[in-house]
Amino acid sequence: MDLYRFLKPRTVAIVGATEKEGFAGGTCRNIMKYSRNLDNVYFVNPNRDSVFGKKCYDSLEDIEVDIDTVVIGTPKKTIPAMLYQAKDKSAAGVVVYASGYSEVRTEEAIADEQELVDICRELDLCLMGPNCCGFANYIDDKYCWAIQHPDRNRKGKVGFVSQSGQICMSLMDSPNMTFSYCISCGNSKVVSEEEYINFLVDDEDTKVVAIYMEGVGDPRKLECCFRKAALNRKPVIVLKAGKSERASAIAASHTGSMSGSDAAFDAIFKKYGIIRVDDMQELIGTSLLFADTRAFPDKRCNYAVVCLSGGETAICADEGYKIGLNYADFEEETVEKLKGLLPFYASPRNNPLDITATPAYQPEVLAETLLAVLNDKNVDMVLLGFTLMDEIVDNSFYIMFDGIKLALEKSKKPFACLNFIEMSRNADLVSRFTELGVPILPCTKYAFECLKHLDEFVTYDPSERTLNLAIPENKLNGRKALSEFDSKKMLIEGGIDIELGIVAKTPDEAVRAADQLGYPVAAKIESSEILHKSDVGGVKLGLKNEEDVRRAFSEIIDNVSANAKGAGYNGVLIQRMAEKSTELIIGVNSDPQFGPMILVGLGGIFVEVFKDAALYPAPLNKSEALEMIYSLRSQKLLTGYRGQESCDLEAIADVIVEVSDFAVRNKDRLIEMDINPLYVYPKGKKPAVIDALVIIDE
Repeated sequence: MDLYRFLKPRTVAIVGATEKEGFAGGTCRNIMKYSRNLDNVYFVNPNRDSVFGKKCYDSLEDIEVDIDTVVIGTPKKTIPAMLYQAKDKSAAGVVVYASGYSEVRTEEAIADEQELVDICRELDLCLMGPNCCGFANYIDDKYCWAIQHPDRNRKGKVGFVSQSGQICMSLMDSPNMTFSYCISCGNSKVVSEEEYINFLVDDEDTKVVAIYMEGVGDPRKLECCFRKAALNRKPVIVLKAGKSERASAIAASHTGSMSGSDAAFDAIFKKYGIIRVDDMQELIGTSLLFADTRAFPDKRCNYAVVCLSGGETAICADEGYKIGLNYADFEEETVEKLKGLLPFYASPRNNPLDITATPAYQPEVLAETLLAVLNDKNVDMVLLGFTLMDEIVDNSFYIMFDGIKLALEKSKKPFACLNFIEMSRNADLVSRFTELGVPILPCTKYAFECLKHLDEFVTYDPSERTLNLAIPENKLNGRKALSEFDSKKMLIEGGIDIELGIVAKTPDEAVRAADQLGYPVAAKIESSEILHKSDVGGVKLGLKNEEDVRRAFSEIIDNVSANAKGAGYNGVLIQRMAEKSTELIIGVNSDPQFGPMILVGLGGIFVEVFKDAALYPAPLNKSEALEMIYSLRSQKLLTGYRGQESCDLEAIADVIVEVSDFAVRNKDRLIEMDINPLYVYPKGKKPAVIDALVIIDE
């Protein structure tokens, strides 16, 4: 399939061209309104001589030239025949607006869609849709788009692809959003959303890739897209639906219950430096910040905020604090320059800085003020409080623009304007700022979220990451839990250092095992059918002598017989007691699409209480493992809080990497795994695996 020729066509034909309301008529209206050159656009309708004054052909075959992209706006029953006609005209692909396919979930509708898919694959045709709104290519002035929108210039640098046509429509209705491409991919049964993303990642005219995502059709293609974007440092911004908790109801391990599908997406995004936003306003603001800024900082920013009033500076101070932005301390030289430029009642040491309204009417003074801040060595990016509105009645807006332009001619540092109220903006001034490379940020709450994303992006280093996934070859269906002994045995065989213990079937065997291992010991029911042993009285700890062991053995068997009736068991596992210490959990849960996800968190009984855990896709390296540890809210317990001795974080990271390697080697059979608890100790003493549970695909 030639997706490039499909999305960047030289020639376009609209089948079913009409002046009536609807998708076909809307496409014709868009083409007539926005296209600079109509010579390479062809309308097809055997019942019309012309549409909007443009000639209509009776059929595709009557057109004198080959067609790259065919937009089909005719009823569903006509579409299969149209696909063959499109191929006869050497088309690269077709846009199918019609609905009533797999989205309605009837057998007939699903079969109809499969017919389209089979034909397109037979003919090597790209298929956008069915059940879509089409696409708009603003770079090449190609409008295969069905919906009418207010008349304005939307050309920009954001390539947007969406599984929802309505989301595309809403963004195109926004008075602020601009695009290189806007793609409504619909059911995506031939060309997947991931392939459109890949096109945008490769596209030189697209500076930022923005995505509305409901699910993933091809995780391997998505992995390839994200890896390429990370290595090429192209920002990818995702609004992902489905944030609510959807942990599997059949998850048997702690890890399985804490790493539902949305948590897995968050982990994938973190691995590849993908920016996740929460709503459409944040999507617009973040996309335009990345698209319109003239330069990215080369490190996490120290910001300076310049406002025209004390109220605005106070708002910025609070919002920046809440989001965790760094505000620069001005150098003395900067403070002295500002004293000479600002009114005596200004406070030039403050950042955010209130320069008062006076410079708003003096472009040279404003330029020198901004330049003083821009030239400060402690400042990496400057924000100017500057609320644009649609109707400009005060000439100070243009005076301020002139001052900003003068300053930016003498400095290359990133600069953005910050709104305090969200509203429609003056198109002329927005255009001028865009040409300067100055993004217009949304109102403060969203603006500072956008800046946080910028900090995260510039500090992301792909060279420190493992940029691949351990995606299983087959779907993991069956579930078989291993006993603790068998789980530990499998982990040992996988390269993880664990004390295995000895399974005893009688009290005498238990005593011999304890004598061999050395007191004190622990005794635990050994069963693949009892996964949470302490819940049924199946654990006895701190056994110091033969009498303790014999009593513990009998009590465990009695408890299990009473509290886990019918459960089979292999005996009692005798294990040498480890020195009590801080408890962690290290686990694995195999995501159905992305494969094993590694979980690290506070362990023991606290894992479900506090749910303080970090999740990350396998494989991972030691740097990524340490990042997981430091991301925990409870990491202070590991780093020597209030005089406590610090745990050996390097040793913990080594275990995490070993677990990741084990998960990768077993990606086609491992469903879940818990090491819980893992006792961790000060430097020089290896962590100890106390309990383990492995669940595999039968």
